[in-house]
Amino acid sequence: MSKPVKVALLGCGVVGSQVARLLQEQADDLAARVGAPLELAGVAVRKMSRKRDVDLDPELLTTDAHALVTRPDVDVVVEVIGGIEPARGLILAAMAEGKSIVSANKALLAEDGATLHAANKADLYFEAAVAGAIPLIRPLRESLAGDRVHRVLGIVNGTTNYILDKMDSTGASFTDALEEAQSLGYAEADPTADIEGFDAAAKAAILAGIAFHSRVTAADVHREGITGVSASDVASAKAMGYVIKLLAICARSDDGRSIGVRVHPAMIPRSHPLAGVREAYNAVFVEAESAGRLMFYGAGAGGAPTASAVLGDIVAVARNRIAGTRGPSESVYADLAVHPMGETVTRYHVSLDVADKPGVLATVAEMFSRHDVSIQTVRQEGRGDDAQLVLVTHRASDAALSATVEGLRELDIVRAVASVMRVEGDEAP
Repeated sequence: MSKPVKVALLGCGVVGSQVARLLQEQADDLAARVGAPLELAGVAVRKMSRKRDVDLDPELLTTDAHALVTRPDVDVVVEVIGGIEPARGLILAAMAEGKSIVSANKALLAEDGATLHAANKADLYFEAAVAGAIPLIRPLRESLAGDRVHRVLGIVNGTTNYILDKMDSTGASFTDALEEAQSLGYAEADPTADIEGFDAAAKAAILAGIAFHSRVTAADVHREGITGVSASDVASAKAMGYVIKLLAICARSDDGRSIGVRVHPAMIPRSHPLAGVREAYNAVFVEAESAGRLMFYGAGAGGAPTASAVLGDIVAVARNRIAGTRGPSESVYADLAVHPMGETVTRYHVSLDVADKPGVLATVAEMFSRHDVSIQTVRQEGRGDDAQLVLVTHRASDAALSATVEGLRELDIVRAVASVMRVEGDEAP
C-alpha cells in the first residue's frame, strides 16, 4: 500500500464535522478503496473552543488556515467553509503549492470558477456544490462526456421545495411555511439566499457550464425567488392539476447557438416526476441526445448527505494522486453565449383582477393578440369586486408576455395583474 494521502480540512461545521467523522470511522474501507490511507493532517477552524459534532485530537485543530493549506506534507485540501473570502484566497494558495482541491462552495465556483480552474495544477472536484448527496457533477462531466446535453431541469434547493410543498399540501401561507421550515432547521435564520433564488442560481450556473461546455457565472442566470408565491397561486395551480416548484432550467436554444439559464417558480403538471419531489429533497432531469431523459433524485442538503459527496471526491482525487494522473479539467470549448431572458419561450399562467362587465374578455384577448401571445385556456372566477380572469397561454417569448402584461396594466377594466407564473414540464412523461 502507498504512503498516506494527507488531507487538510477547512471548516468543521455541519458538513466539515461529518467529513472528519467519516474519515476516521471509515478509515480502513477508504484506505482499501484508495490504495493508501487517508490521513487527516489538520482542521482549520475559527474558534478553538467551540463544541463540535465529532471527536477530534485537539492537536489537529488550528486557526491558521493559510499555514495548513500550504504545508509541504498536505496532498488534498477540502474546503467546506463557504462564501467567497477567505475561501478563494485559501484555495488559490493551496493550488499554487500543487494541492488537489475538493470544494462544496457553490457561491465561489459560480462567481469565480474560471480563476480557480485557470490556477489549478492538480484536481478540482466539487460534487457537493450542487444537490448535496446526489451524484450529478460527475455524470455530467464524465458519464455524458460523449453525448450532447439539451436541457437540465430540476429542483436544486431543499428549503424552497419544503416551503412550496407545505403550501401545496396544507394550504399554508408562505410566511407560515417559512417559519415551519426554520423551526425544523431546513431554513436559516436569514433565508434570503434560498427564498430569493441565489442558492439555486449559483447551482444552475455550475450545471449549465458543465452541461454545455461554456463559461457561465451566477450573474448570467435570470433569478426569481418564491416570496411572491401566494396561497391563492398554489390553490389555482392545484385546481388546474399543477404544482408550483422553484426550478433551475438550463437549455440550449433551438438553433443550438446559445443557452438560457434561469431560476424561477413555475407550474408543472402533477403527472410530472418532479411534482412528486416532496419536502427538502432535490431532483434533476438531464435530457441528452443519445441517453434520453435521466433523473437524479435524493437528499439535496444536510451534513451527512453532503459529506458523502465530499468523501467521494476525496477518494477520486487521492486515487489520481497515487496514479500520477488528473481528473477532467474545465471544458469551455463550445463558448456558447447566454441569451437574454426575453428570448426564452415558454407557457404562462396569468391571473387578472378585472371589472365585472360585458366585453372584458374580448378586450383582454385583444391585448394578448396585439403582442402575438396565443391564449390556450381562459376561465372567469368570482363576481363583482372579486371578478378574476385566469388565462393560460401557448408558448410565447418572455419579452412578448412582458409587453402584454404592461399593456394589460393600462386597461381601465384590469384592476390588477394578480400573478404571472410560467408553466413548464408538459413535454415530460
